[in-house]
Amino acid sequence: MWMTRKPYHMTLAAVLAASVTLAGCSGGDKKTEGTGGSGKSGETVTITHYTQDAPDKAYVEQLIPEFEKKFPNIKVKVVKAPYEQFESKLQSMVAAGNSPDVTSHWGDAGFAEYYNKGLVREITDLLKEDNFKPSDYGISDHLMDIYKVNGKTYGIPVYSYVSVLVYNKDMFDKAGIPYPPSDYEDKSWTFEKMQEYAKKLTKISKNLNDTQYGIDWGWSERDMRPLYFGASTYPEETFTKNGGNPEVSKFNSPEVKDAYRTLFDMMHKDKSMIDPVTTKAVAGEGGDPFAAGKVAMSVGGAWLLAGSNDFGFKVGVAAVPAGKNEKARDVLFVDPLFILKDSKHPKEALEWIKFQLSKETQEKAVELSGGTPPSNSQAGEKYFSYFQNIDPKDLKNVYEGGLKYGVESWNHMIPGYAELNTIIKNEMEPIENGKKSVDEVMPDLEKHINDVLAKRQKK
Repeated sequence: MWMTRKPYHMTLAAVLAASVTLAGCSGGDKKTEGTGGSGKSGETVTITHYTQDAPDKAYVEQLIPEFEKKFPNIKVKVVKAPYEQFESKLQSMVAAGNSPDVTSHWGDAGFAEYYNKGLVREITDLLKEDNFKPSDYGISDHLMDIYKVNGKTYGIPVYSYVSVLVYNKDMFDKAGIPYPPSDYEDKSWTFEKMQEYAKKLTKISKNLNDTQYGIDWGWSERDMRPLYFGASTYPEETFTKNGGNPEVSKFNSPEVKDAYRTLFDMMHKDKSMIDPVTTKAVAGEGGDPFAAGKVAMSVGGAWLLAGSNDFGFKVGVAAVPAGKNEKARDVLFVDPLFILKDSKHPKEALEWIKFQLSKETQEKAVELSGGTPPSNSQAGEKYFSYFQNIDPKDLKNVYEGGLKYGVESWNHMIPGYAELNTIIKNEMEPIENGKKSVDEVMPDLEKHINDVLAKRQKK
């Protein structure tokens, strides 16, 4: 097992304890030989897998022939949509009575929102009837717990992203700076040490081609970043009592503003952190300045590793440095597969999910998806060795440490997160562009978010 200790992240069992409880759907007829599910013996059943139209998700189409060979009476149809249209298309399908059988939160909305809208089927009964054991698929109990609510299971993890710090070894070598450690237990690797490195690795020139920055800090979304520094933009009871539904926000609190100042001072005073304007100039709209060779270190989800085999420089991977909150040092993005409430073939859907969780399929998925991290720990070594530029031992260290010190991303845990996130991004843009200060922006941002939250409570 490459996940040996329980991480500190909050589970949905706690996050959604106060949410509306879904009524479990019936599991269909008793499983019959030859179908792997609820259809009658010899009857062909078609299930629909709804996914994002992106290479790291749509690869599942290539798994279908092998699955249908194993289960000749179950056919799988894949329906795809771009990220921006994922939720709207799903809502249209459900409204039209054509609900998919299997999907995940691969658009703006997270699992909490799907759950609150009553779209997700409880699968506790199916798993019990099937004698499903997570350990058979290399899935630890604490990962399974993320998608449990009041002890009932609503999803099974299929991908387990942690956050990572990637670094440009060529820049470190040229500057004569030692590589940052991959071991989360190395007490010398702190945020302050990273700041020191970032300053030394920054070179500002009138010629953009000669300019490089020490760090690009993409630790989760903007509202969650103060958590790394021991502050929070939402009260604690949001996640312990209110089912992930914030009643108020605390963007204008002293501790939250201090956290943001720490980050934005690196961007605008030290200039060791790359800013959005320069990012666009060197990497294009939505581009990655690290991949463009303009940043020495970058913190973000493990998707930062995608394409690293083709970078024009040597790449290393290190632990996210220790901040002021040891319980939220890393951000987890654990994606489940869940069965929708209106699925007419839940047992067949479960067979399809289990097939995707097997060691052989998850190893194949690493290749087909371009390096998506498996939830099945038995396929871990395949993932660790996938990136030719990166030491497998370092990547393994980073994953084990990330899971141990990780907290689940709020975009999975707060219903209606997309609306809040859009407001926050738009209103913090002047700070990021250096046109306004934290003190100027936060009072109005807090009021705007609180107005939205107050309206939600009245509904």
